[in-house]
Amino acid sequence: MVDAWTIEVPGERVLVREPAPADEAPLIRLFEECEDWFLAATGLPSAPGDVQSLWYALPEGADPDDKVLLVLERDGVVAGVVDAVRNHPEPGAVAVGLFLLAPWARGRGLGRALAETLLARAGDTPLVTATVPPGWRPGERFLERLGFTLSPEPRPTSANRRPGPREGGVRRAELRRGGGREAGV
Repeated sequence: MVDAWTIEVPGERVLVREPAPADEAPLIRLFEECEDWFLAATGLPSAPGDVQSLWYALPEGADPDDKVLLVLERDGVVAGVVDAVRNHPEPGAVAVGLFLLAPWARGRGLGRALAETLLARAGDTPLVTATVPPGWRPGERFLERLGFTLSPEPRPTSANRRPGPREGGVRRAELRRGGGREAGV
């Protein structure tokens, strides 16, 4: 289990915690607010099933016990969500499946503060992977600024769900780090 903690962003206090059943409606609102990302990623706006799939969607070969979901709450309002899987795509690695911030929460340093906190909490994790829709420049720039290396060509998604009608794959991003194994994300 992951404990709740706060991260400091200039002028804001943000709570990071595991989601609760009462978060379903706020997460649906978050996904609706993030229509720009959903259109870039799948070609469709989000639907309630997208929130429900957060709890069970896993990349092929991943262990359900290694799944981590985190909600970002700013001033009591859900501002983002992170979906990650420990020990994937290899033992000791962490695969970030979704790192989504509401449009009103972007560009404030919140994403970077959260990512740096999660990377610190991951300890000596040797590999962190993420994906970004091809051409989604905000996500590509974000990952590059954190030190990730982006694949030049999109690859098919490995999620266990039916792809959207204009979903053409994702760009994989990797952050190789030194060290052993402590996946505390």
